Amino acid sequence: MRINKVTATGSFDHLHLRGFTLIEVLIAMTLLSIMMVLLFTSLKICADSWERGESKITDVNEMAVVYNFFQRDLSVAKPLWNDLPAEEEKKFSFQGSSQSLQFVSAFPASAGRPGLQLFSLNLSEENNEQVINVTLVPFIKLTEGATSQKEEVTLIKHVSDFTLAYFGSSNEISEGAWTEEWLNKEALPRLVKINIKLDNGIYWPAMIIDLKVTGATDNANLDTGSTADINQPETFQ
Repeated sequence: MRINKVTATGSFDHLHLRGFTLIEVLIAMTLLSIMMVLLFTSLKICADSWERGESKITDVNEMAVVYNFFQRDLSVAKPLWNDLPAEEEKKFSFQGSSQSLQFVSAFPASAGRPGLQLFSLNLSEENNEQVINVTLVPFIKLTEGATSQKEEVTLIKHVSDFTLAYFGSSNEISEGAWTEEWLNKEALPRLVKINIKLDNGIYWPAMIIDLKVTGATDNANLDTGSTADINQPETFQ
């Protein structure tokens, strides 16, 4: 409020009040609305960016776990024969098709599962989605009367495609070639290629695992203990 100065006659010109006009109020409300929209838009962008970052980290960690599994266990697969007394016929432990794989390997001593383990990988369906399951059973019964200690875990979920390929040769003369199956052989392949595609469309590069041993080992006397050293847990660096 402003009071005009007193005139020479001692009277006031007039008193008048001044406030915000309607136009000024509308402009202020519009600017406030724009600022609020920009603020919430920035918050949403930050939240979406954080969520995408978390999802990316999860995908990378999942990929690393799967790769480490194959690199740690498949790369040191043992070329053994399933010629134990419980088996009806002699069969090489490594058997691979385009969507399933069986091999023998050993866990580190810290894993709590001593001895060689028979790994079986299969693409199966659970709760209307495809998953890759890994089944573990002891390859050799360590003690008389011991239980089978069968264990099944899910390696990865939300799988849209899973294929395996094997590189090797049927003899030591030929150079070898890629094939979709490695069945009824007498030696391990040199390489195993794993292709995995998920439902979310995340690209996974093909994993090629180099098997450290390819020749076959005669384990006809494993049950008698003459090769007991091969049944000890391995220690990985």
